[in-house]
Amino acid sequence: MSGKFFSAAAIVICVITSSAQQPRLSDYVNPRIGASTNTSIARAHHGLGKTFPGAATPFGMTQVSPNTITGGDNGSGYSDEHRSIEGFAFTQMSGVGWYGDLGNLLVMPTTGALKTVAGKDADTQAGYRSRYDKASETAKAGYYSVFLTDYQVKAEATASPHGGALRFTFPENKASRIQIDLARRVGGTSVRQYVQVVDIHTIRGWMRCTPDGGGWGDGAGHPDYTVYFYARFNKPLDSYGFWSADIPADRKRHRNDVISAEYQNIVANAKVFRNPDNDAIEGNHLGFFAEFPTQVGEQLVFKSGISFVDMEGAEKNFKAELENASFDEVRESARTLWDEALSKITVEGGSYDERTIFYTALYHTMLDPRLFSDIDGRFPGGDKQIHKSEAYNRRTIFSGWDVFRSQFPLQTIINPTLINDEINSFIALAQESGRGYYERWEFLNAYSGCMLGNPAISVLADAYAKGIRDYDVEKAYNIAKKTSEVSGNGALGYTAGNISCTLEYAYSDWCMAELARALGKKADEQYFRQRAANYAQTFDSATGWFRPRKDDGSWQELPKGRTEQDYRLHHDYGCAESNPYQQGWFVPHDLKGMLQLMGGKQKTLADLTEFFEKTPADLLWNDYYNHANEPVHHIPFLFNRLDAPRLTQKWTRYICANAYANKVEGLVGNEDVGQMSAWYVLAASGLHPVCPGETRYEITSPVFSRITFNLADNKQFVITARNNSPENIYIKDMKLNGKKYKKYYLDYRDIMRGGELVMDMEAK
Repeated sequence: MSGKFFSAAAIVICVITSSAQQPRLSDYVNPRIGASTNTSIARAHHGLGKTFPGAATPFGMTQVSPNTITGGDNGSGYSDEHRSIEGFAFTQMSGVGWYGDLGNLLVMPTTGALKTVAGKDADTQAGYRSRYDKASETAKAGYYSVFLTDYQVKAEATASPHGGALRFTFPENKASRIQIDLARRVGGTSVRQYVQVVDIHTIRGWMRCTPDGGGWGDGAGHPDYTVYFYARFNKPLDSYGFWSADIPADRKRHRNDVISAEYQNIVANAKVFRNPDNDAIEGNHLGFFAEFPTQVGEQLVFKSGISFVDMEGAEKNFKAELENASFDEVRESARTLWDEALSKITVEGGSYDERTIFYTALYHTMLDPRLFSDIDGRFPGGDKQIHKSEAYNRRTIFSGWDVFRSQFPLQTIINPTLINDEINSFIALAQESGRGYYERWEFLNAYSGCMLGNPAISVLADAYAKGIRDYDVEKAYNIAKKTSEVSGNGALGYTAGNISCTLEYAYSDWCMAELARALGKKADEQYFRQRAANYAQTFDSATGWFRPRKDDGSWQELPKGRTEQDYRLHHDYGCAESNPYQQGWFVPHDLKGMLQLMGGKQKTLADLTEFFEKTPADLLWNDYYNHANEPVHHIPFLFNRLDAPRLTQKWTRYICANAYANKVEGLVGNEDVGQMSAWYVLAASGLHPVCPGETRYEITSPVFSRITFNLADNKQFVITARNNSPENIYIKDMKLNGKKYKKYYLDYRDIMRGGELVMDMEAK
């Protein structure tokens, strides 16, 4: 039955009449939501969700997904509007811009003449890529499939925590082929590769990726990692070979270099070695291929373990998760892992599409921070040495400026152990690297320097305040203190020319003050409280809003064509990916002080109301409430703090209904490693923080009639919204554990001890 006609009532009937037909939670996941980088639809160069549609496991190391593009600002390597696929990679990023990285171990089934270059999306005949039947594309939790029309091959993908499997159903052909582009990498190329035939079914090798090959930030993010693999074919390697492109030593290999016609011509004319005497090869641009005679419908299966440590680690991962499992068994295992992970929150009511949006959002929040350690606990450290830990799982990919707002506050409720893992990973990397401070955007141990603020301090303060403390607290605090010294507002008390930095550093100074207070460090507390108040130095009382200052204390000149009345709508005027109107609401740690600066509660409420009323209906990139980017994500909940909770309820329900949809273009902005989806999960559940580091969650109107948080120790916290509907979006009254409740917020401890919040909803 088509999803849009599958009503909530129908679900209830199915449950009553036949429990066997009840959908598993993983059945609601649609990984194609957000899988587009289309800039014209987004009305912004940032594009849309930039998710990938392929297979993954909860917080797993690997993501086996189709890739449609190597160049451009396509962080996931895939975009729905492309009409050909260049292969299926075993590593991906989710929802990022800045050109992206990973996309390693690209595997492609082919027939006909061997081609060593992928070719372009619009010209599949020039390379090994293939057009595909869009209608055949299927994406589910832990599974992806598609029909490649150029080769008449059905391709299927699934994943395990440290590896994955591909199954290709071929037509009749004397030389069907599986080929692996070892140089391929999103946003560039790996710079050195090695592959060895281990036995009649098995290969292993590695791909080294450095800034010289582009990748994360086209190299500006300092990516430096090696992906190791151990892979097995289900048929013997009776006919195989390598290809090697002769890349001149002095040739640049960044993003635009490797997609240039000249570079592509070199790759297209790579030397091919069929059935070579040597069973291994190392080079600067390598590929491997194996050819098999196939009958109609014959299936070739390729399984591989992945490691960032060494080839032995990849082999251990393979043998632990894949060696004795069929493709279908790996797929079912992935699905079961998702069922278990998604069961942390169960919802009742709402439409089928709303359930799909919710569980897909929850799914997207469980991709990162991913495993960086092998099955035996080993991981690569920031000192380029191999380390081992049995105390925690090493995690990687921390999109800090994005995820401290919703993603990590969500995980403190449903996955507190993950928070401990992440903070232990922060601490270890700061020590291993010799830097002694936390990075704001960590990528496979790289200090990328991307974005701004000190978000790791926020994550630490929030965790400590909530009693999540399975790490060396004193060590964590001392590193946080150094972090605030390395990145902060400095002697001026503000960051010259930058509103965003000034406000976000002031917030992280408040986080430091809270940590210092809790740890009894009175002098530190006083110092950081004073610094936390420095946000006010960028408030221009003459114009009534925040404005960037120069080093000498004077105000930065207004943008050309802007007046003192409208400058706050000017994008990038002292702001990161925002304008002063959007960024200026970010004083979560001192709302009382912010209100005083802005002219009092009523004036601020009127301004905030106008801010939302002028927002375009589709919520795409705009100058007002720009849900497509993170700086505004706390703002709808400020109405609660202004004693106007009905407006929080009105606007969060509006955003849930209009910024998210069950379609490819279902995210109005970049997913940003779980943040966009975490906002929906919390808001649709009726909760969201304004200030991580406080234990307070604002209450708002939930999308569903019943939301159950399944907590540790078999506890549950239930939010019940009686008489809830798309019309009845306002909370008439509430009871917490049977007692009348008049506050529009809950404490974290209220949630974690279990209980029930009952709301009666109305339309007025």
